[in-house]
Amino acid sequence: MIIESRSNERVKEARKLLQRKERKASGLHLIESDKLVREAIVSGAKVHRLFLEDGAAFSTPENANVLLVTRSVLESLCESQTPQGVVAVVETPSLTPPQAYLNGLIVVLDGVQDPGNVGAILRSADAFGASGVLLSPACADVYAPKTLRAAMGSTYHLSVWQGELTNELAKMKQSGFTLLCGDLHGAETLPKLSRSVALVIGSEGSGVSADVADLCERYRLPMRGRAESLNASVAAGVLLYVVSGAMPL
Repeated sequence: MIIESRSNERVKEARKLLQRKERKASGLHLIESDKLVREAIVSGAKVHRLFLEDGAAFSTPENANVLLVTRSVLESLCESQTPQGVVAVVETPSLTPPQAYLNGLIVVLDGVQDPGNVGAILRSADAFGASGVLLSPACADVYAPKTLRAAMGSTYHLSVWQGELTNELAKMKQSGFTLLCGDLHGAETLPKLSRSVALVIGSEGSGVSADVADLCERYRLPMRGRAESLNASVAAGVLLYVVSGAMPL
């Protein structure tokens, strides 16, 4: 049976997940495109339902709950203008921070509100070997469609948490983490780093909040041109490159 109506109840329920409040209430989120759905499946995400465009070439997992739909129905479930044949309803992992953080590099986002920036930073964190990403409550939704597309699957490769940063950073400091934030008023010399580092990236407009910065070593990227600052995701990528290369093995 092929679902042809956008008013189908299962389609309507899934479409609600395009809204943040519905994602939070249900504990589910939507992902679209062949690549993202495959990344989620391979990474062990719990897929509740697949909406597959009739005729699309996608190898579905065994025992998957698959609904065939028309192109029009699939488009109603997507924010992108060119859907790629498959949409999945996926269980959202718990965002509760751990009692103790594993050693390594953790990226901390302090009020980064643009979904594209959050997704791009997740992708960079994944690329440079971070063990997790901690977000403040004011950050963009990690599981919003735009954020997921920008992360290109890295959301499912990392531990992702959300919590009050001062509490969590204090916890990290007690366990031996170096707390480091990007700050335009910081020193251009990187401080000595421990084997575990929490790298804090501030918001697009205001940077790192004062109470968070007070807990951290402040580091300013040397910039020889006339630009005052970098885009949050670009700055995060450069900082990750510098910090990951300077951390003791």
